[in-house]
Amino acid sequence: MFKNPFSFDGRIRRTEFGISFIIYLTGYIIVKIILESNEDAALICLAYIPLIWFMWAQGTKRCHDIGKSGWRQFIPFYVLWLLFEDGQLGSNQYGDNPKGVLSQSGQFLNSSEEGYQGGYGGGHNNSSSTYSSTENPSKKDGYKDGDLYK
Repeated sequence: MFKNPFSFDGRIRRTEFGISFIIYLTGYIIVKIILESNEDAALICLAYIPLIWFMWAQGTKRCHDIGKSGWRQFIPFYVLWLLFEDGQLGSNQYGDNPKGVLSQSGQFLNSSEEGYQGGYGGGHNNSSSTYSSTENPSKKDGYKDGDLYK
């Protein structure tokens, strides 16, 4: 998270964008309080420049994640859409999916953890399970262990 926060290239997830938005609002409020308390602190206005650059860069990357141009972030209230819209699955023209690679089973694989499919893989519904039910000699009803119905 927060790799190249001032760059306009790539894609970011909703979580990173939301945290970026909170960081921006916090910085904005701090600078505003300093300016209101000290009239001679006009030089502190320069602190707005990196804050705005940071938010524009993060907004552009979030637009890229949903497959849109970064210029759309200047549409009024579009930031709400960016906070709640899910990103495009797989790669798009702006880069790879920040969630990871989508496997054939529909789960995301992290590129640094090849082979990991996440979640719980056990249970009787797992088709790759090596579980085989065996006849329980103490039961005389004809059912095998793990069978619900015959």
